[in-house]
Amino acid sequence: MFIEPSDLRQSPDGLHVLEDIERASQRLVVQALVEFHDARRIFNSESDLQGDIGEDITREALDRMGVSGARIRVPGKIDYKRARLVFHPDYAVRQALLIDSKAEKGALNVARVQISQTSLEIRQVRAGQNIAEQSALPQSVTSGGLNFLTTTIFVKYHYEETESGNNLKTIKVICLPNGMLQDKYNPDAQHSIWTAGPNAPTLGEAFRTRLSFTRLKALAGWRVQDVLLDPAEPFVWRR
Repeated sequence: MFIEPSDLRQSPDGLHVLEDIERASQRLVVQALVEFHDARRIFNSESDLQGDIGEDITREALDRMGVSGARIRVPGKIDYKRARLVFHPDYAVRQALLIDSKAEKGALNVARVQISQTSLEIRQVRAGQNIAEQSALPQSVTSGGLNFLTTTIFVKYHYEETESGNNLKTIKVICLPNGMLQDKYNPDAQHSIWTAGPNAPTLGEAFRTRLSFTRLKALAGWRVQDVLLDPAEPFVWRR
């Protein structure tokens, strides 16, 4: 009944199926946040660190929505992770859904990414040199003898600080391609969805990079969605 993640790489239409799975997962997270009308009030009224508030909002929105689950613990360092079952009329797949929440005042169109959060090899130009940094997240994870396709989604809370506290401006939901889609989204350093990261190699800091929303949207507009904060405004899915 369940297709194996490795089958997606080998079958003729497997990568198309993979993108369908990621698009459906993106819709799940977006819909959970669209229906969670308390996001702005919570973010603006809480006194915790902004990053912690964002994590709480994402977790509560998804918990209210609910997902079909498997009784398996998903390894990895990320805010929200669930082993879930994705059902389609033609197939079913086990998935490790990984969702990281970020809150930033600036850098509206980028997100900081660690190598543990992507299964793509990070190919980009840094300091005039082509680099290829190996990711630390596998394309699928095995737990309890079962294989789960890894899907990484970022939820970014963009805010400003005012005299009265936080002011949540926008929420963006970004679906990062699985490493099996390397040739489409990041085949080489010159065709990259990444920009230079915030780490300083001269100081021995761990490698990080930044995901460019603009570059990702140019390849697949649906991978970057804007969640409107006014419930009176209808949400429109970016294709």
